[in-house]
Amino acid sequence: MKGPIAWFAKNHVAANLLLGLIVLSGLVAVVAMPQKSFPDLDVPIISISVPYLGAAPEEVEQGVCIRIEEELEGIEGIKQIRSNANEGICTVSVELFDDTDKSKALDDVKNRVDAIDTFPAETEKPIVNLVSVVRAVLDIAVTGPTDERTLKVIGQQVRDDMAKLPGVTQVELRNTRPYEVSIEVSETSLRRNGMSFDEVAQAVRSRSLDLPGGSIKTSSGEILLRAKGQAYWGSEYEELVLRTQPDGTRLYLRDVATVVDGFADTDQLLRFDGKPAALIRVSRIGSQDIMDITRAVGEYIDNAAGRVPEGVQLTIWNDGSKALQDRLETLLDSARQGFLMVLILLALFLQPRLAFWVSVGVPVAFLGAIFATFVLGLSIDIISLFGFILVLGILVDDAIVVGENVHSTQLRLGDPMQGAIQGTQQVSVPVIFGVLTTFATFTPLLLGPGTFGQIFGVISTVVMCCLTFSLIESQLILPSHLSHGESKSAGTDVGLLLIPIIGITLLELAWDVRSYIAFAIASAVVMYLLHLFGTWTKSANRLVSIQERFSGRVEHLINTRFRRLAERAVNYRYITATLAFVAFLSAIAIVGSGRLPFSFFPPLESDQAIAQLSMPLGTPAEVTNAAVLHLEQTAQQLAAELALEYPETPPVTHILSAVGDQPSSTSGGGPGGGTQSAGGSHLGEVTLQLVPSQLRTISTREATTRWRTLAGPIADAVELKFTSSLFTVGNAIDIQLEGDNVDDLKTVATLLREKLAEYPGVIDITDSFRSGKQEIKLDILPSGEALGLTLANLARQVRQAFYGEEAQRIQRGRDDVRVMVRYTEDERQSLSTLNNMRIRTIDGSEVPFQTVASAELGRGFSTIRRADRQRIVNVVADVDRSQITSNEVLADLRTGAIQEIMQNYPRVAYSLEGEQAEQGEAAASLVPMFGIALFVIYALLAVPLRSYSQPLIIMSVIPFAFAGAMWGHQIMRTVGQVSGLSMPSIMGFIAASGVVVNSSLVLVHNLNARRLQGENVFDSAIHAAVTRCRPIVLTSLTTFVGLLPLMFNKSVQAQFLIPMAVSLAFGVLFATVVTLLVVPASYAIFEDIKELFNGGSTETDEVSPPLVVDRVVD
Repeated sequence: MKGPIAWFAKNHVAANLLLGLIVLSGLVAVVAMPQKSFPDLDVPIISISVPYLGAAPEEVEQGVCIRIEEELEGIEGIKQIRSNANEGICTVSVELFDDTDKSKALDDVKNRVDAIDTFPAETEKPIVNLVSVVRAVLDIAVTGPTDERTLKVIGQQVRDDMAKLPGVTQVELRNTRPYEVSIEVSETSLRRNGMSFDEVAQAVRSRSLDLPGGSIKTSSGEILLRAKGQAYWGSEYEELVLRTQPDGTRLYLRDVATVVDGFADTDQLLRFDGKPAALIRVSRIGSQDIMDITRAVGEYIDNAAGRVPEGVQLTIWNDGSKALQDRLETLLDSARQGFLMVLILLALFLQPRLAFWVSVGVPVAFLGAIFATFVLGLSIDIISLFGFILVLGILVDDAIVVGENVHSTQLRLGDPMQGAIQGTQQVSVPVIFGVLTTFATFTPLLLGPGTFGQIFGVISTVVMCCLTFSLIESQLILPSHLSHGESKSAGTDVGLLLIPIIGITLLELAWDVRSYIAFAIASAVVMYLLHLFGTWTKSANRLVSIQERFSGRVEHLINTRFRRLAERAVNYRYITATLAFVAFLSAIAIVGSGRLPFSFFPPLESDQAIAQLSMPLGTPAEVTNAAVLHLEQTAQQLAAELALEYPETPPVTHILSAVGDQPSSTSGGGPGGGTQSAGGSHLGEVTLQLVPSQLRTISTREATTRWRTLAGPIADAVELKFTSSLFTVGNAIDIQLEGDNVDDLKTVATLLREKLAEYPGVIDITDSFRSGKQEIKLDILPSGEALGLTLANLARQVRQAFYGEEAQRIQRGRDDVRVMVRYTEDERQSLSTLNNMRIRTIDGSEVPFQTVASAELGRGFSTIRRADRQRIVNVVADVDRSQITSNEVLADLRTGAIQEIMQNYPRVAYSLEGEQAEQGEAAASLVPMFGIALFVIYALLAVPLRSYSQPLIIMSVIPFAFAGAMWGHQIMRTVGQVSGLSMPSIMGFIAASGVVVNSSLVLVHNLNARRLQGENVFDSAIHAAVTRCRPIVLTSLTTFVGLLPLMFNKSVQAQFLIPMAVSLAFGVLFATVVTLLVVPASYAIFEDIKELFNGGSTETDEVSPPLVVDRVVD
């Protein structure tokens, strides 16, 4: 009797050392493993941004975006090119295929972009980089000063201090205007002094500079030479000499211009709880631990009193670490409760000593998997933790099968060592191949595309690692522990089993480490006192007696009623198969009837409600601020109402208002990280910060709905969108229109918006088409051309006057400060200034603007969006999933409504983006991958069984896992735990497909072994069902009860995980009935078919021996 199983069973030291190595490695990994809200997801996108300051979107599109798109055409590995032409900047997103070499693609894109030499002269250097996800950890609101400069200086000080903290690398001061030195020259001053903007700018450049002059090598050493005259502050620029007259008099900059050392001409406003504020955002990248960052920042805030001026308040809000702790604690509660229920179930079905060693496999597999996932670069986050919960009940399956068989073999042989070895070897084939079939079903999830593929890839990795170490423990470590034979003391056995039960129970009762230790000591003292007074042995014997009576009744039930049921199922096998088929059809009917509406990815609610406001482009900041104030006041009204309704814990903690930016919408809290959006005076945002979900009874979505009702519509608002989701994979409804004619795109978008508004439950309907600011389009007159002027020369002089000529860019500390020469602020705010402007000709003379140029008033675009070299407009909307789903809306649209709209616009095409695009991509990937997985399962079953037909019998349980999943969703929908089907539901069914095959394989393997011993087909089928009933039922129940706490978890954090748990739990439970009754009947039906074709009796049919032949004893 050789092999690794026998070697480890006889060598207890090696088995225990292996156990210790796994446990120690896992404990080390737990300490070192970073904690994050979400796993780091790969974003295969190359970002290109080219500033073209002062340019209108059409100029940006024609001068920059189109040229980049044409240059990038044909680069290998590019999936799609999208570009946005905004005022003053072009941004291009190059999406790559998942298997593309990103470094090579980045180099290719950089080389192509750098080779473009036809950009307008006013563009800045292109910035090309591979998108790296930066996720916000927390925000700090700086309040107190009302002066903008003071507030920014304090914010910069705090930012710099935090950047020095250990573990903190990403600190950003947001929603403050950048510094700028504005040299403002009036037209009158220019004419009076006979100067132009070019002369003023050139004088500043030539007189404000630091210039190295080399060195002088003297006999005493080398002496450096340098000209030092760089001005850094407004007062220093005022003293610059523009011109020196022949009589020695000097013309200073202060004599010609007003130097304003202030802020850039942008609109930025931030209020925190009604007070002016600056926002400091602390983010993380890579493997940085969110808890370490929060701890360091928290210590700084606690000790900040002596570092900031009196009256300044630093308030931490939007703290991602608290949300992470809440979510992890919620899932850990479900894990502890599930493991406790599994332990109790094992204690009822198995002897105490066997139940203890079977349960040991769970923490051992967990710790081994933690080490493996740490090596693979994963983190402790919501997704990985769910993977551990998902596999919780499955982990004991191998140990149950091995433990049951070892116990039976030991009773038969009377030798604990030989019984442990033979019992393990007899079931090693179905156990090992059962794990491999589970691997096969999780592989499609591991290789899925897009965001959802990466999320479920993490879950699959965790599950596979857990199953790997569970297999190692059940095959190499468990036999060694079971080879010691029966314990002579019931007290010892019960004490072993009570250790994990009491330990987990105390985790539920204790509130911190100290209380847990106190409870543990108290429990140990009580157990010792019971033992000291002799009560423990009596109690243990009573508990063992209860377990034996329960186990005996279960055995009696299996050997009587279940045996009769199995006999009927086999004898009336065609009726059994028909009833099973009817059950499967009932699940199809549930889906087909629409009782379970499908949505691709259920949203995960956050602890924030955000109102995003977009006014028409060019709207003054004062008008936007008035609208934001209205939203802020309704938010305060809602906060007051909720405080009265929930006086113990008022749900609303803070309110943040912003004008000119939308900081909360770009925080990057979700798996996709944050994105920067172009700001502007037309943008506004108000954010309600709520207490953690487990501390309040009102949901974020309900609070958002009430806020939307209180706020009502905003006059002239282009878009007002209320969101409450932490992250989504895209807009629920996103119809992308493509075409060359902007008017057609605009008309079709309007018609689609009107059609979507007819559906109840479709909310926040908008489109991406925005009318831009009013534009004055300039052109040169023939009279101007006669003077030698060109359109380029005319446009440049107008640009200098109104946008400004960048004379210098200086570095003041960490601030990059522009020095601009332009008209005065009053002149820049009047249309008459353009008419009164003087244009300088080549010979230096001045002519009125109106005599050489024409100006036509019009309106352009706010943003020109392009995809695959065509202009696009996106019609987007959200849905209230309690009323309707996006799939129902789009299915109805595609039955004729959208074709009716599009028929009059043949040059406009449409496609589905956002959530629907992800859904289509997922389906296109999963269907063939699942088909391949089924074939792999078939092959893995055919190898140990050495049969082509028997794998089909085993795999016949997979459709019934689907039936169980659908009925499970229907049941859980009635209790309000799920709203319908979703992609996690499908993932759960795929996972269940591999799990249910294991039990069926164990049964058929046992059935084949009985036939090899001479039993006929029908007796073998009945006996196999009866003898394997106990371990199959136990493995299914442990899977179900392990997921039960999660399925009934009411927390927001568990909502998008529940559908997957429902599919797996109910799929396994329902398939168990099929395995025990339908599989034996199917086996007999296959034998009938063989007899029909062979024309002989099944009694003479040969059965190919399995790879390991086990002697079966009832």
